[in-house]
Amino acid sequence: MEILEELKNYKPVDEKEKQAKEEILILWDRFGEKLFDRDPNFAHFTASGFIVNRDHTKTLMVYHKIYAHFTMPGGHADGETDLLGTAIREAKEETGLKTVLPLGKEIASLDILPCKAHEKNGVFVRSHAHLNITYLLRGEESEPLIVNEAENTEIKWVPVKGMIAVSKEAHMIPVYQKVMDKLEKIRG
Repeated sequence: MEILEELKNYKPVDEKEKQAKEEILILWDRFGEKLFDRDPNFAHFTASGFIVNRDHTKTLMVYHKIYAHFTMPGGHADGETDLLGTAIREAKEETGLKTVLPLGKEIASLDILPCKAHEKNGVFVRSHAHLNITYLLRGEESEPLIVNEAENTEIKWVPVKGMIAVSKEAHMIPVYQKVMDKLEKIRG
């Protein structure tokens, strides 16, 4: 499976990412492709897209209803083993963008992220971990944005250099910083 090879070959940028990679591979050995569904319910794959405009100066953020703050678009694999495809699908679903392209096929960040217990559509969802893979994507800033009322309440382009100030997720700041560092390398 392609994603398994990508995970095995991924070079962590720090100790936290190294540990996340090791834990994900241990879970893979135990649960295999079940991780692409929401079972096991304590941990499963998600994919996110750090969407930038053409000149890589702005990123697109959504105000997520459950998390109650701005974040990058993303979501559950729901059986899909192509996590880059999942990131693109979720980006389109959550923003209304028609044009979302990968800046490359490489993983931009590999993280185990907490998801607090919450209710969605009247159903209780226990706290669990998202085995999250983030990809760098490009969107067209000129395209209209459409709020997905089931997921978010607002969408906006924000300057990449100021996006951390927009996010209220302390645990996501290191993730965003890693992704911004990789984006900077692409920009040269």
